[in-house]
Amino acid sequence: MSLKTALVIIAEDSEEIEVVTPIDVLRRVGVKVTIAGLNSSEPVRCARNTMIQPDKALSDVMDELFDLVVLPGGVDGSNHLAESDQVGKVLVTHHQANRLLASICAAALAFKMNRIALGATLTSYPTTKDKLKDDYNYSEEKVVVSGNLITSRGPSTAMIWSLKLVEVLLGEEKLQEAKKWALFDN
Repeated sequence: MSLKTALVIIAEDSEEIEVVTPIDVLRRVGVKVTIAGLNSSEPVRCARNTMIQPDKALSDVMDELFDLVVLPGGVDGSNHLAESDQVGKVLVTHHQANRLLASICAAALAFKMNRIALGATLTSYPTTKDKLKDDYNYSEEKVVVSGNLITSRGPSTAMIWSLKLVEVLLGEEKLQEAKKWALFDN
């Protein structure tokens, strides 16, 4: 199996738990994760004032194709992602290439803004439901996989979502490996 790759795009006011959890889980199972800052490669101040250092600026990876693109939430951070033309281009390119797209919390708004997989089933933070339900089948499940979209609700579901990313990207064996070291189900 070739090395799988993931792009995690972070913006000012992204939710820390939803940024760090998938990065940590994916890296532990051998996925090459690139953290891209929306506006630069400078440290990004997240929603609770935690500074996270991107590996690169999003503009530096626009021409790369990843196996998975991850959008963390946080209301303001999600709005920054949804309003970005660069994020839109990344989502459209990856969706057309049938790559996995993942969002948590309010970040599914970026899918709507860019008309990604309209009619698919997804979930989000509850306050985002009304903004999505006319264009998507909305679910209250903690994690939803619909086609190439993998969505989740919020901070408390970040680990479940991250494990689902492992399962869909790498399969059952890697999922069980991740659950073991995470003491998930113990």
